[in-house]
Amino acid sequence: LQDSRPMNPTAPNLVKQKILVAMSGGVDSSYVAAALAKEGHEIMGVTMKVWQDGHPAFSKLGPDGCKLEPVSFGDAVSSKKTCCGAEDMRDARAVAAKQGIPYYILNYEDRFRTAVIDSFVDEYLKGRTPNPCIACNDKVKFGPLLETAMSLGCDKLATGHYARLKTDPDGRVRMFRALDRFKDQTYFLYRLIQPQLQRLLFPLGELQKGDVRMQSEAWGLPTAAKAESMDICFVPKGDYGAVLKAYAPQSQQPGPMVDEQGAVLGEHQGLAFYTVGQRRGLGIASGEPLYVLHLDRARNTVILGPESSLLSRQAGARDASFTSQPDSLPTSCFACQVKIRSSH
Repeated sequence: LQDSRPMNPTAPNLVKQKILVAMSGGVDSSYVAAALAKEGHEIMGVTMKVWQDGHPAFSKLGPDGCKLEPVSFGDAVSSKKTCCGAEDMRDARAVAAKQGIPYYILNYEDRFRTAVIDSFVDEYLKGRTPNPCIACNDKVKFGPLLETAMSLGCDKLATGHYARLKTDPDGRVRMFRALDRFKDQTYFLYRLIQPQLQRLLFPLGELQKGDVRMQSEAWGLPTAAKAESMDICFVPKGDYGAVLKAYAPQSQQPGPMVDEQGAVLGEHQGLAFYTVGQRRGLGIASGEPLYVLHLDRARNTVILGPESSLLSRQAGARDASFTSQPDSLPTSCFACQVKIRSSH
């Protein structure tokens, strides 16, 4: 994932193209839209409408799930930590208006609920800790959205992800970590495959976040000083428990919390509200810090123990995806580096 060679997809000699830019309403995607427009490309800006602000229910808005809705909100920059809400759409629209590019809203609420939220809830009910951003990229953003871009006659889909792409002499596209290691988002893009990579642009891969903000301010973009969107878009204030209670009331099934020897230490409020490695919010008084070691679904039990018991020499993995699509996938042991958290 490391390569020091320049790979700027917005180089001056790039052939002018028709590009659909996914605009979340943040500074990164705003910069991408402005930069590509200033290079002379034909730009269309879109925001995916995936959830209703402040409401856990998702409306049924047609069987196609991707209705184009022109938007005409007033200008207003939000500082909240999630993305893709009504205020973010206003911000994205303000940027598009300033650059003189058309802007639309794509209604993906039904798709998003099925592919992301339902999966998110189901994984927690199974005792696992899902990453909905990976599911969104895989099932929504680089699936239906990319298809929509192509149906609109666009040559490329551009996003504000921090990642780099390089095309080999044989035409195969490989993905590399971003120059800004702190902002690198390749962890969330591992499921991209060749047909998708061939159609994508990640203009921020060679840039530092500070430079993006500085240039955005110089261009007078309304989102230049907007705060980072850190939380999951459909999880209010980072409280995923509220989402579980709203979508899966059955998740609230109390049971015992025990130590490694089976001694009862307390009571949990439902397995879905705990995750392996968790330390805070256990409500257990102990002489040493306790962590969640295991979620026993069969017995509806949370097993707790010291940090040392969390250590392991092995891990299981499934659903492997090789972005470069090697001619033959490995069938035996092979050496590799593995990232187990987005910031690991």
